Amino acid sequence: MTMNAEATLAAWLADEALQREHQTSNASAIPPAVLAEMDGLSLFQAMLRGEMPFSPIGRTLDFLLVEVDHGRAVFQGAPGPGHLNPLGSVHGGWFATLLDSALGCAVHSALPAGKGYTTLELKVNMIRALSPKVPRVRAEGRVIHVGGQTATAEARLIGHDGKLYAHGSTTCLVFDAKAAAAARAKPQSPA
Repeated sequence: MTMNAEATLAAWLADEALQREHQTSNASAIPPAVLAEMDGLSLFQAMLRGEMPFSPIGRTLDFLLVEVDHGRAVFQGAPGPGHLNPLGSVHGGWFATLLDSALGCAVHSALPAGKGYTTLELKVNMIRALSPKVPRVRAEGRVIHVGGQTATAEARLIGHDGKLYAHGSTTCLVFDAKAAAAARAKPQSPA
């Protein structure tokens, strides 16, 4: 490992340690009413400060949000033995989940209060195999376009040594989060 790669890994591990300190102890979904009242960037900044719960999927698959700006989100993950496919390399679903998180959160970070999103399409290109020998990878998502009904973003999954492991893109549906929260809160009538 080169000195530059060692320094990058050390910086990444420091970022991760800081974020793990800030994470709230409960990993749960944020109530839809809260999501409808906050713009995306403020929501993720609150998560990074430990004021909002982090995502349960991050604990399950060992990745977390480490950076966010308007239209940009960075997740860091540790590929481990629990993520392996039968061939002994990290399962493509782990790649896809990490990229989907970076892509979707990049879109969400650019949305105003009252707007939500959901993934309509996800495309992932896996460039090289990943194993637990790679200590950390980062997925950096960046918005390409945010409109009234759709948004697009792209992301790259890289190792601390700069190697590209995968890249992907998404198209998201943008919707009125307040209306969606209200619809979920209505009691369902029996069929």
